[in-house]
Parts: sequence; C-alpha cells; structure tokens
Amino acid sequence: MKTIIAAILMLASAAAYGQLLKCVSKDGRVEYAARCPDGTTEHKTTIFSKGATSAPTTAPQSKSLAEQDAAFRKRAMEQQEAQQKADKKMAEADSRREACSNAQAYLKTLREGMRVTRTDPKTGERVYLDDAEYAGEIARAQRVADQNCR
Repeated sequence: MKTIIAAILMLASAAAYGQLLKCVSKDGRVEYAARCPDGTTEHKTTIFSKGATSAPTTAPQSKSLAEQDAAFRKRAMEQQEAQQKADKKMAEADSRREACSNAQAYLKTLREGMRVTRTDPKTGERVYLDDAEYAGEIARAQRVADQNCR
C-alpha cells in the first residue's frame, strides 16, 4: 500500500515540473505555453533561478535601551513643539479673522451714517463725534480693516 501511494505522489509531482515552451508564429508573435499551437515554431526555454544571496556578514549595531529612550523622548518633544507652533498659528489666524470681521462691521456702520459716541474722560458723559472727527474715525477704521484683513 505504501509503495502505491509513493508511486502516485511521484507521478503527481512529475506533472508539476512541466516544460515551458516559447512558441513563435509566422508573423513574429511570441507566446509561452506548455504545448505550442499549430503553425508556430517551438523553442525550448530554460528558466534558471539565482541562488539565495547570503546575508550581510556585519549586522548593524543596535542602539542601547538608553539611546533608544533618548531618541524617543527627543522625537516626542519635537512633535509637541511642532503641535504647539501649529496651535499658536491657528489661534493667531482665528483672532486675526475675528478682528477683520469686527473692523469691517464697524466700518460698515460708520459708512451707513450711524452716529458714533465716545465717553468724555473728564465728565464721563457721552459725546457725539462731529463731522471732522467722524471723517477721521472712518479713515482710522479703514486703516484698521486694511491692516487686519490682509
């Protein structure tokens, strides 16, 4: 029984080692197949595989645990600094955007003719701006809007 099983396995494994043929047709078209079709010329091919190359003899030196820990802490600190810098930049952009919208709203209010009041520092009463001060306030609001909305 064992000999029959061994013979069957040998026959099955022999079929796996089929030959690959290069078949060239009359018009020069190339095909690779186990059997060449009619009207093509058969060329035997041999496929060789290169042997496995040996591993490099000198392995790279691995870092000690202390060096690995120091490198990890350095990378973590750099990431944290980069994150803080990005957060600061985002906060500045947000405050600038808000200042721009406030300046534009104030300028729009002035241009629509709304009267502006100020508190008199001596008396503490509300004082309306006269026309000369009003024109100066519009110019100042325009400068602030231009400055914040770049």
